[in-house]
Amino acid sequence: MRQIPNALMLFAAGFGTRMGALTASCPKPLISVAGKPLIDHALDIATDAGIGNIVVNTHYLPDMMQTHLAGRNVTLSHEDEILETGGGLRHALPLLGPDPVFTLNTDAVWTGPNPLQTLAAVWDPAKMDALLLLIPLAQAKGHKGKGDFIPDANGTLSRGTGLIYSGAQIIKTDALPAIPQTKFSLNLLWDEMINSRRLFGIPYSGNWCDVGTLQGIKIAETMIGTRDV
Repeated sequence: MRQIPNALMLFAAGFGTRMGALTASCPKPLISVAGKPLIDHALDIATDAGIGNIVVNTHYLPDMMQTHLAGRNVTLSHEDEILETGGGLRHALPLLGPDPVFTLNTDAVWTGPNPLQTLAAVWDPAKMDALLLLIPLAQAKGHKGKGDFIPDANGTLSRGTGLIYSGAQIIKTDALPAIPQTKFSLNLLWDEMINSRRLFGIPYSGNWCDVGTLQGIKIAETMIGTRDV
């Protein structure tokens, strides 16, 4: 039987400097999009997917995050300094447990199938060390990049201009403790997985919007249908 993860890491510790004045006194995950904070959009995805263990990392203005999430079915993993995605995930491992986990960025919104359920339906730990959810360029809103990964016919990934990493994945975490750096990106693990041909990806069938800038808020609300074009 395939092992479907029951733990989720929500990345929410960053400063959100591209949002300008909006994040001078408010963490980016609490910025409202379509009448709801970004992190609530992510939590709705997690709840809909039936995730039992949700961990949110915090750093910038953590008291505001703690207040907003009080009474919610989440656990906070506070970082005294920004540890980046890899370091942040490793820091949260005592809360997440040893099994593979979902990770999800909190600065995007989605329309279409639940991204976590989409990953779970394809996850095969016998051949995969990570499974990334990827966005075709035509379905990516508010994102200026030209793509991050190219899948082959089997879904095995290599680096290159192709599909955009969405911020959603399933990943095994057992290699994290051996990395000597305190602060590091998950790209370090992904590169090792590429070399061993155990990094996989699947395209997402819905739409996705990167909400990293003020303009991204408007684009996301148009995509969701709460703002006139």
